[in-house]
Amino acid sequence: MYHDLVAEGDEDASGFPGRDAALYKISVTAFSQHLDAISESLYSHPADPAPPARPAPPAHAAHPTLPLLTFDDGGVSAMVAADLLERRGWIGHFFITTNYIGRRGFLLPDEIRSLAARGHVIGAHSCSHPLRMARCPWEQLVDEWSRSCSVLSGIIGGRVDEASVPGGDFAPQVAQAAARAGIVRLFTSEPTGRIRTAYGLTLAGRFTVQRWTSASTAAAMAQGDWLPCARQTLIWNAKKMTKRLGGARYLQVRRLLLGQRKEVQWGDFNG
Repeated sequence: MYHDLVAEGDEDASGFPGRDAALYKISVTAFSQHLDAISESLYSHPADPAPPARPAPPAHAAHPTLPLLTFDDGGVSAMVAADLLERRGWIGHFFITTNYIGRRGFLLPDEIRSLAARGHVIGAHSCSHPLRMARCPWEQLVDEWSRSCSVLSGIIGGRVDEASVPGGDFAPQVAQAAARAGIVRLFTSEPTGRIRTAYGLTLAGRFTVQRWTSASTAAAMAQGDWLPCARQTLIWNAKKMTKRLGGARYLQVRRLLLGQRKEVQWGDFNG
């Protein structure tokens, strides 16, 4: 799970602003190194096929060993990420927070349309990005998923049936509302390579990339190596417990960390 590609010191140029959001943003150079390391780990065995020399994106389906790379929030740097992926014949799954389309640092409708036309997957990341989506009322959950899918479908002129959970706050009702909205595959932030069918859709976990994640660690996670995956699981469980115990205070603290920015209106505070 990636977010934005930014220059050091210019973290607010793409995606959500603030110090906490910046923890998940990496440089273009670092991302290129990640892709090189992942590619090398996948094709280092003599029996493995050579990576494609930039076929049309749909050819990705013919290479099931290729990694599935996702990008949350809908920051404008998705265009740079797409260029780097296409050099290797890979595609990205870009999950868009639709209330922010066209705002500073976020994708424009034409850019989203371009990504889809180039073969990348466009998915929903809710409308308002609630930080604790599992605490939202049922009606808001259904609206967040339904409206975001509808907006994106109208932009790309096709069906949108993938999504990722904002804030990493998953609960059964989040998935059930997504299924009600027509979503068939939902990505969580749980660090697991296991894919399961539940609540009327397919659930897939992801391993998170942060600004200090090295290229070798990214490649190891893509390979499912035990140590980096286990480390993320420990951190994930600790963070989940903190959210559960912190309650509303967790939102207040995170809001301070993210910064008091008028242009950001999290769904927890609107709905």
